[in-house]
Amino acid sequence: MFLNKEQVELSKRINNNLLFKLFSITKLPLAFITGLKILKFNKNECVTTVRLKYLNKNPFQSTYFAVLSMAAELSTGAYGLLAASGQKPSVALVITSMKADFLKKAKGRTNFTCTEGKKLLAAVERTVRSQEPQVETISTIGRNENGEAIAIFEFTWSFKQR
Repeated sequence: MFLNKEQVELSKRINNNLLFKLFSITKLPLAFITGLKILKFNKNECVTTVRLKYLNKNPFQSTYFAVLSMAAELSTGAYGLLAASGQKPSVALVITSMKADFLKKAKGRTNFTCTEGKKLLAAVERTVRSQEPQVETISTIGRNENGEAIAIFEFTWSFKQR
């Protein structure tokens, strides 16, 4: 997988905790407020994390589904942003569909792992090459501190040349 200069720089910024916090404050304030973090981001996997805390809980003393959805989306969306970064002409991205299966209550820290980022990079390459919109569906799995699956999400991303 070859990354352009802008993609390499974006990857460095995503992996820098301070820069990601600043990005969260300005562009994703709810991610900042809920404590959403990226633990790991490379060509093979993106791991995001969120923990149960006062602002994230629901009446059932577990993490609110919308907070879990944000963490799941970020684990796939980081690859979407990376794929679209530095493209000439630019490429727009948007989620067109989301499917979620909630398997257990999220009572502590939940880590979402996406290992399908290469699919989004390939979709952007197809978009640039064909000048036609492309869609790709990728999944992410949320696990608790014991490694048990909490939720499985599928996001369909659409890419279109501007």
